[in-house]
Amino acid sequence: MILPGSASQSLGAALADELDEPLAVPETQRFADGEFKLRVPDAGGERAVVVAATVSAAAHVELLQLQDLAREAFDEVVTVLPYMGYARQDRAFRAGEPVSARAVARAVSTGTDRVLAVNPHEPTVGDFFDVPFEAVDAAARLADPLPALDDPLFLAPDEGAVELAETVCAAYGAGACDYFEKTRDYDTGEVTVEPAGTEPAGREVVLVDDIVATGSTMAAAIDRLHERDVADAYVACIHPMLADNARAKLAAAGVAGLWGTDTIEQPESDVSVAPVLAEHL
Repeated sequence: MILPGSASQSLGAALADELDEPLAVPETQRFADGEFKLRVPDAGGERAVVVAATVSAAAHVELLQLQDLAREAFDEVVTVLPYMGYARQDRAFRAGEPVSARAVARAVSTGTDRVLAVNPHEPTVGDFFDVPFEAVDAAARLADPLPALDDPLFLAPDEGAVELAETVCAAYGAGACDYFEKTRDYDTGEVTVEPAGTEPAGREVVLVDDIVATGSTMAAAIDRLHERDVADAYVACIHPMLADNARAKLAAAGVAGLWGTDTIEQPESDVSVAPVLAEHL
């Protein structure tokens, strides 16, 4: 049975179709003090697959509740984290700070037999879990919604994300890959970004990253590409967080198209990761 969190209803339904398993419809009771309680009346069976993107503190609590009721009603519990919140806090950046990713991983581990996470920002977060952990790569799915492009250039915002761009390029079956390189003028302190080695002028460019959160990095990259006279600039990401005014930033920068997956369910989530997850379940 698929047990979806409230932030992963569409993905839960798609995964139920892929696996031909029943889809639970959790009921939520809310209390005056702000607490809530979940109920799945028909819960029971051999395996529960809890699918919950932890996009907020409430989503984390909801996940723990789903796991707890699944522990009581099923023989096996598998937890799917389409988007793992706090994965970017994988170390203590200053003295006196927690390793938040570790705290979250330990909590999630208590209620499951294994964990699947879609493209966690830092794959090493898997080391924090006390149960078997598997990172699922859904980047190739981002090639599906792209329009017909003539010799596109797939660009990562930095060298660390270049493998994502290479994966999307390979799945698309045409084009070249590169990444943005930052250069700092130590006299003025100004930082500029340029494609590391490929000339983008006149080409259609697809910017690829795992997460678009505030949109600031992508908007700056698009601005720079238009200064270099690219044909069009598109954005494809695994996790379309798109917080605050991210959409407006990208639109103002002149993005020609924006696509994400349903790891975070947004209007731009045109691609489902359900087929890739089903292969690992």
